[in-house]
Amino acid sequence: MTVLVETAPHEFAANLLFNERGLRPYFAADSRVKAGGGSQAGMFTYGGEEWRAKLYYQESGLEHPGKTTPKGTPFEIENLREFRFSIHSVDDTVGQRKFNAHLSPRWLGMKSKNGGEIPVPEGFGEGVNLRISGANIEFEEYLSLLRCAASSVGIQPGDFDDPHEYSNIQDAERYVRLHKDVSGPVHARDGPIAQMGHLLENDREGYRKVVQNDQTGRGEALPGYYHTVTLDQRRIQEAIPSHALPKEIKHYYAQEALSFPDGHPLRHPKLGASYQVNRWKGKLGVTTEDLEQLNRELEETVLSVLANAGIDLRPGGEVYVEDEYLSKKESERERQIVELNLIQIRQTQESVVIKHLADGLSPVEWDSLRCLVTDGGQVSPNNIAESTGYHPDSVRRALNRIDDLVEREYGSVSLRSNYVAELVHESVKHAQEATQRAVEASSKALEAASRGLDEKTSAFIAWAAKHDINFNERSSGVSLKLGKLDEENHRREVRRILREGLRLWEQAKRDPALYRAGNYRYQVEERANGLLYAESKSMTRTVCGKVWETIQ
Repeated sequence: MTVLVETAPHEFAANLLFNERGLRPYFAADSRVKAGGGSQAGMFTYGGEEWRAKLYYQESGLEHPGKTTPKGTPFEIENLREFRFSIHSVDDTVGQRKFNAHLSPRWLGMKSKNGGEIPVPEGFGEGVNLRISGANIEFEEYLSLLRCAASSVGIQPGDFDDPHEYSNIQDAERYVRLHKDVSGPVHARDGPIAQMGHLLENDREGYRKVVQNDQTGRGEALPGYYHTVTLDQRRIQEAIPSHALPKEIKHYYAQEALSFPDGHPLRHPKLGASYQVNRWKGKLGVTTEDLEQLNRELEETVLSVLANAGIDLRPGGEVYVEDEYLSKKESERERQIVELNLIQIRQTQESVVIKHLADGLSPVEWDSLRCLVTDGGQVSPNNIAESTGYHPDSVRRALNRIDDLVEREYGSVSLRSNYVAELVHESVKHAQEATQRAVEASSKALEAASRGLDEKTSAFIAWAAKHDINFNERSSGVSLKLGKLDEENHRREVRRILREGLRLWEQAKRDPALYRAGNYRYQVEERANGLLYAESKSMTRTVCGKVWETIQ
């Protein structure tokens, strides 16, 4: 079995519903608080650890049901209150291993004091809801700790034995803490967090959240301070097909990280994956199977991001940093390292664009794509037609022909991803530049002819304009400054261009030795894993060479 680093639980929130014993847990909490003069405290041991519990009340915003509930249960409490369990580990020196459980009654037809209806599941009858919110506790331990806490303050633990099927998890995160000197590849501009947001988010449709903040709240520079990407169910399955839960993946530091010395855990960042309940229409319950799925998906997401960034997944060494709740130990769980499909997605999206460019796009297809790239809002085929001057039916037929580049839903259309948008944008820009160069080449040839230069010389000048070449002739040889070339086959391409230039130079009756003795230079757009970087400005290199060495 592969030895993997252990992840630690962080935040957790859930709604636990109980109706097996009706309103009995609520009445019991009311009775115990009154008996204690406003609160009850207790101590218990769980997992070899000492815990303290406190039960207290808060005023309620619920409407009093009267003498009986709608179901007919006597309600002899004059002042309707709600209750809270505060539960924390006594052995925790940091004080963050704790949770709070907010207990409130539930019955069909319940309303708030301002008349608003409180949602209660159909068929639920009567019972209680406990809203749990905690941190640094294994997810499957909350219910056991709740029962122990209830018992310690005089409430039957059996009142919380069987959560109703409508119980659900609202938030959960697992994390590792990385040494600050090794976490850079995770939050880099071409790292897995940025790539997931860059490749998997639709251009306009759906929820988008990509944050790349390298500055603390005090304005101090801290690379990787808060970098996150949030993906809904559809997008997470594009990256990790075996997963179903929407998630946020984040690399983040504590707010005061820079105030701690290097040896302190909070000087180093966390990499976490958290469940995002609002990003899908499904529900995650609290059964053993649900909790196992939650743990598995969060852990596999963290491990997969680490693997994608090239970071060692084995515990020990200087990669991971221990804190109060995370130790550099081997995981006892069997987890699968899921290879993120980012490269495959990037290649697929790139090949789709290249296919259309190679096949040639009609004017209406070009103009439709250009409209989608430049417009920032919701765009319909009719909007495109109005913007471009084409008939709406022509636009719709064009969109049908490029349906693997675009997504259409409810009468609107958008590009499939940011990456496709950038590729199309670059293609449109290059096409415009090529057209401009062609016009420039023609005008320069005409200008040369008007100055009395012969046809062959005009052809050489047009060749230089066509290929965006800045040409200078010196006594020692020519100087050729080409434009930007793609990394793939750039050497073959420059050889072809230079040989064509030599042929035209000779046809113009110029000294070939002067041309051969010349120098050239051009820029190459770098690629990552064979694919073009998004930020080409900072990802280019200059190539220099001698003409005669290249064309021989």
